[in-house]
Amino acid sequence: MGYPELLRKKDLYEKAKDTLPEITVKSYVQAFELEYTHNSTAIEGNTLTLLETKVVLEEGLSVGGKMREIYEVINHNKAYQYVKACIDQKKPLDEGIIKDIHAVLTENIMVGEMYRQVKDFYADLAEKDVTDVIELAAWTHGEFVPIHPFADGNGRTSRLIMNYQLLAHGYLPVSIAKESRLDYFNALEAYAVNRDLKPFADMIASLEEQQLDRYLGMIERQGQRKQQSE
Repeated sequence: MGYPELLRKKDLYEKAKDTLPEITVKSYVQAFELEYTHNSTAIEGNTLTLLETKVVLEEGLSVGGKMREIYEVINHNKAYQYVKACIDQKKPLDEGIIKDIHAVLTENIMVGEMYRQVKDFYADLAEKDVTDVIELAAWTHGEFVPIHPFADGNGRTSRLIMNYQLLAHGYLPVSIAKESRLDYFNALEAYAVNRDLKPFADMIASLEEQQLDRYLGMIERQGQRKQQSE
């Protein structure tokens, strides 16, 4: 499909990202992870607010007896940390990792699990061309979610493995806002029904560009501060 402007910004980010102070990056990453966990669980019906999610994740406090919803956000954050650990170890996405992600997501929520064998998906995944990473991430999510291999947690798993592909190939992770769920579902349906991946790939590309813009903005402000102090 190709996204030349996205690639241009990614190149700028790659060249300048090391100029950002570690504390700035850490603060932004924490804010993103909170937003990502909140959005991904809210898309599936979790009713915790962003502030309640923050209290649960950062202070370890329970909120109003909503134990299932509390575990959903705790587990999602743990699953994302697992994804990042696998990326650090340069592990390609495979069946074992996907099953591990799901196991973390459903810890203390589900006892046992249904698992539908999807050998064709994993065979295609192993052979998938990675020339266009945005298309690869969109395909991984779009192909996986209608298979519905698990009894619960398929949507959250799909969004995590989408970000796995982005991170594994040098891109930034993205968060689909709960307010955008209708556009998100429509884009997924276009692929499920018509095999048209473009609407969903375009959505991911737009979110990726927004992430890059945020980092490039921080890099620009850091450069301005440095100039002013000299």
